Amino acid sequence: MQKTTHSLVEWFFLSYIIFRMNVQKILSNKILLNGLEKISERGVSFSAGISLAMSLGVRPFAISLTPDTEKENKHYAMANSISSGLMKFAIIESAAIPVENAIKRIDKNPEKFLNSNTIKNLPPKAYKLITQVLKLSTGFLTAIPKSMLTVALIPIVMDKVFKFVPAKSKDDKNLSTDSSKNVSFTGLSSKLGKIIDSKKVQNFAIKYQNHDKDIAKHITAATDILLTSTSVYRTNKSEGIDKNRKKALIYNNIISTAITILGGYSADNAIKNKTKCFIDKFAAANAGNPKLPKYIEGINILRPALVFAAIYYGILPIFSTYIAEKIDKHLNNKPN
Repeated sequence: MQKTTHSLVEWFFLSYIIFRMNVQKILSNKILLNGLEKISERGVSFSAGISLAMSLGVRPFAISLTPDTEKENKHYAMANSISSGLMKFAIIESAAIPVENAIKRIDKNPEKFLNSNTIKNLPPKAYKLITQVLKLSTGFLTAIPKSMLTVALIPIVMDKVFKFVPAKSKDDKNLSTDSSKNVSFTGLSSKLGKIIDSKKVQNFAIKYQNHDKDIAKHITAATDILLTSTSVYRTNKSEGIDKNRKKALIYNNIISTAITILGGYSADNAIKNKTKCFIDKFAAANAGNPKLPKYIEGINILRPALVFAAIYYGILPIFSTYIAEKIDKHLNNKPN
């Protein structure tokens, strides 16, 4: 009996050692590290890619499962999802890729684009915060044209995909805005370098450098609010969307954004504590790696992107589509 107990202790101890060794290997795996580095460098593109895939597949499928909801309201919600995904990816990428490439050039050759005082005195975490904000801000700055073009695309998707055209439908010519018009990316690295060199920007970054794990979440929420506000306004004004379906679509957008932000913050805060333990172990496993700040930035972008996407595209659509229709019928005294 004593020998058996001794053997079990040895087996558990050996298993624990093997588990620890495997965790170390996983946390320092080259594929994982390369992936996190890419997310760090292409955070906006990564988020836009997730949104595109989810808005074209998961969200329309979830909306189609909504019970006790009129087919046309479902179709408009699905068309909004498809249009939003396509426009978000196209417009954000047109702005994000040049900014991401410009910052990558600064990362590789800071002496060419930054003042010597900035290179010498700006803490690495503060620098990463500035560049992260610059990259993620492209989504916020392109929110208005993205929403305008999304609303303009909805009637086209309704016609081509769902074969529905409202009576007296007209194209809203005011929405055909070319978001890339008059935008020049010549010397973008130098222009962004001047922003990083700004003393006010540096002081702000130094003050909040330890809040870098939350910046992606805050910018995502601000972008969603601006997107929804613009979308609500343009949907109400659009002549290409059936007037009897506008209110339900507007309520759907407002409900979706409100619940996503509230639920996303709650879920992300709950996950963040566990993520911190993971980051501590990850940092220990990759101690001495000069790219460690980039890897951690990638983790901090990945976490809220997946949390918000899961809620907005996977869980919420069924409830928001159903509730939006019920609110519309209640406020307008429509029969159920």
